[in-house]
Amino acid sequence: MSAAFPLYGHVAQEDRFLAARASGRLHHGWIFQGPSGIGKSIFARRIAGLMLGAESPAASSDDKTMQLVLSGGHPDLKWVERGLNDKGKLRQDITVEQIRELNQFFTLRPAMAGWRVGVIDALDEMNVSGMNALLKTLEEPPNNALLILISHSAQPILPTIRSRCQVLRLYSISVEDTKTVLSAHEGNSDLAMDLAPGRPGYGLELSQTAGAKAVQSARALLRNVRKPTGGVVSAALTSVLVDEGSLNAFTDTLLGWVAEKADADPVLSQTWLKMHQVRATADELNLTPLQTATKLFSVLQDGVKAVSA
Repeated sequence: MSAAFPLYGHVAQEDRFLAARASGRLHHGWIFQGPSGIGKSIFARRIAGLMLGAESPAASSDDKTMQLVLSGGHPDLKWVERGLNDKGKLRQDITVEQIRELNQFFTLRPAMAGWRVGVIDALDEMNVSGMNALLKTLEEPPNNALLILISHSAQPILPTIRSRCQVLRLYSISVEDTKTVLSAHEGNSDLAMDLAPGRPGYGLELSQTAGAKAVQSARALLRNVRKPTGGVVSAALTSVLVDEGSLNAFTDTLLGWVAEKADADPVLSQTWLKMHQVRATADELNLTPLQTATKLFSVLQDGVKAVSA
């Protein structure tokens, strides 16, 4: 019988967590870090089920604990993610109130399993106030409590949080595993594979939204990055205006290209860091999507010119 939460790839990372648990010295805080769409949330649910009494991370949906995790009804599991505002729209970030509720959750005694597990999905969607509130639990962890922080690496993590957690780095999965994941979903799997190799969840999201156009426009820009025409630049920059996902898709495409090129030319490592900083501070500076995309492209061009010089 198949697992309640089938996982593809990340075998070494799961083995590392299991070894830490078996040692009897399991750390109370863990950061599951890696690009979006590779299965980090599924990984977290497998671990949560195990800690709350499932036979193994790969237990099937017949397992009573996994049934509760699947339904979202386990009393000892609290999953924190962006909620809806008063207008029924998704909030910009995870609120401080949600983190305070999580802190309160950890003060309660376990109802069933002897453990309490909290998951924040994701750290990238928390503001500084929320991160500071989270320190209360990380600095004074209760017994038999596990806090899992999912990070897509889109925003910097406060050093005070990182230093109090164990970090598990997860990577894009293989082509074979990506095909297997996509085969179970409706939609254009070939397009999803092309848009985000090794990241099936992200590829599916892009293929069904305006993010696909943003990726394709960004790629056209990169193909002509040394001498781009006005039309190519305009199409790429305006592709980010549709929604938040379009800007993220555009940014991820540029950052991925720079990261790949930086392996051969370390000069571009600084370019990647500068672009990452633009993304991280865009909200603080109240930049519009067009302003953010323009600034990213400017930093990219400066980096390319430095390599050519």
